[in-house]
Amino acid sequence: MIHTRTWTVEILIGEHEDQRFTRAEARLHTDAPTRLTGAGTARRNPFDPEVPEIGDEIAAARALSDLAHRLLDAAAGDIEQVTHRSARLTS
Repeated sequence: MIHTRTWTVEILIGEHEDQRFTRAEARLHTDAPTRLTGAGTARRNPFDPEVPEIGDEIAAARALSDLAHRLLDAAAGDIEQVTHRSARLTS
């Protein structure tokens, strides 16, 4: 039987009071003890209309991208521990 794992990503999004700045945090939840988190931000040009969904999307995408890079770095570190050789993973 194939072993299946479920990993989940929780994305927390917050807007600054003036709604020109949005910050997102992407948290990876696995059964491993190591916790990984990515962060991303978005800023609205003061001349652009207020469309909160756009800032949310940009900040969340950047947080997920940051999380993906951190996950690759963690995997490279794990490979190095097992093989005792330098590892470099790229996306």
